[in-house]
Amino acid sequence: MLGEYRITGRRAAEISASVERGVATGALPPGHALPPLRELADRLGVNPNTVAAAYRLLRERGVIETAGRRGSRVRARPVSTPRDQIRVEVPSGARDLSTGDPDPRLLPALAPAFAEAAAAADARPVLYGQEPLDAGFARLARAAFAADGVPTGPLAATSGSLDAIERVLAAHLRPGDALAVEDPGWGSLLDLVPALGLRPLPVAVDDEGPLPGEIRRALGEGARAVVLTCRAQNPTGAAVSAARARELREVLAAHPEVLLVEDDHGHGIVAPPPHPLAGTTTHWAFVRSVAKAYGPDLRVAAVTGDAVTLDRLRGRQRLGPGWVSLLLQRAVASLWRAGTPDLAEVARAYDERREALIRELAVRGAEARGAGGLNVWVPVPDETRAVSALLQAGWGTAPGARFRLGAPPGVRITVSPLSPDDVEPLADAVAEAVRPSRGVRYD
Repeated sequence: MLGEYRITGRRAAEISASVERGVATGALPPGHALPPLRELADRLGVNPNTVAAAYRLLRERGVIETAGRRGSRVRARPVSTPRDQIRVEVPSGARDLSTGDPDPRLLPALAPAFAEAAAAADARPVLYGQEPLDAGFARLARAAFAADGVPTGPLAATSGSLDAIERVLAAHLRPGDALAVEDPGWGSLLDLVPALGLRPLPVAVDDEGPLPGEIRRALGEGARAVVLTCRAQNPTGAAVSAARARELREVLAAHPEVLLVEDDHGHGIVAPPPHPLAGTTTHWAFVRSVAKAYGPDLRVAAVTGDAVTLDRLRGRQRLGPGWVSLLLQRAVASLWRAGTPDLAEVARAYDERREALIRELAVRGAEARGAGGLNVWVPVPDETRAVSALLQAGWGTAPGARFRLGAPPGVRITVSPLSPDDVEPLADAVAEAVRPSRGVRYD
């Protein structure tokens, strides 16, 4: 059953480490069945409870999954194999539309902002034990949250949105807990869930955000948390509408004990304001990163939420990195004060590229989604064929498998590198790639 690989160990930690080595080397490939508890216990000469403890450790680390009588198997995508590895190598000469990166030409110049922040640090160096939140950053972040209807709450700065989401989930959930996640959804989040030992409950998404019936179903199945994107959802571009927000609030209000985490992925790159659900449940967090509008290397996100959640987040942060560099916080605050870049112009530029591509695809009979942000999601009958055909035509796209749990196949196209002259040739290539293959019939 396990080929040549032999699991070894006498203690639970040794047995789990042996399995992880097999997974890391490929000797235990994704989907491979592990021996039943008693069989492995007999083989190793240990108590079955020891093997049970080892398997429990492996489940909590996201390495294996257990499906009742069908036993335990290596996860289809173990934590040691992140979704970022599900990518295509874009050859020289082809255009890479797979990255999800913003257009560098639309990012602000950073030198003036960092010069201002550095001058402040020179005048008053940051030392241990100081307040971890810059006053100017906090004041501007709170004002922006209030302007968008996010309830007033404590504030923290984290190293990007995923850092914030991880800390919030870890503050409330325990291994084995279930949470509702968008499907298709952000690949990094879908990697994080098993890494925390959590169980994802996929929730379908349309252009207006998560479907209320899907959220209701996930809560009925025991989800202890819901993670959703309010604008420019990655990869579909969905944005929670005012009507959808009302429906979702009604669903969530019936489960006040559920943790709600909202990621404002569209901050700075979409024009319409968000329709936040924050405050509908007792424990909540609203996360806003600066990466897309100001630069991915500015690892700063502003986070607000209820008092308990933010207190736990900041407590764990103190035991790890301590704080997010005040130099970074002050540089971001400087950019906010200066109003650079012009966020309305940035949103308009991405809207024009995204809408032009969707329009040209519709003319060619190809379905595409993208209500806002940097990406267009194109449903396809066969991801491998579509990605390969587009590569041959000179366009690199992201395979939908990076973003899916059970959703139908698709490809994600990042529009930020596109020029007006690119749109029609790309639409031609996509329309051809998504056309069902014509098999040969032999009579």
